Amino acid sequence: MIRILINLYILLLIVDVILSYLPQYRHHQWAMTIKKAADFTCRPIRNVMPPDMPFDFSPLIVIMALNLFVALF
Repeated sequence: MIRILINLYILLLIVDVILSYLPQYRHHQWAMTIKKAADFTCRPIRNVMPPDMPFDFSPLIVIMALNLFVALF
């Protein structure tokens, strides 16, 4: 059950990354909800990473950490 929830959250992170490249959907309510849910785990990582990076690697780091958690348990 927890693996299913983690996989759904990983899917949500991927959708958030895709939506970040589509600015026309940025102000839709469903897109803002997805952004809030994804920022729950990505924001602490963004705060640690240097701000002058050309790409936001925080979703990738969260996805790798979640996959590592699933693999270990």
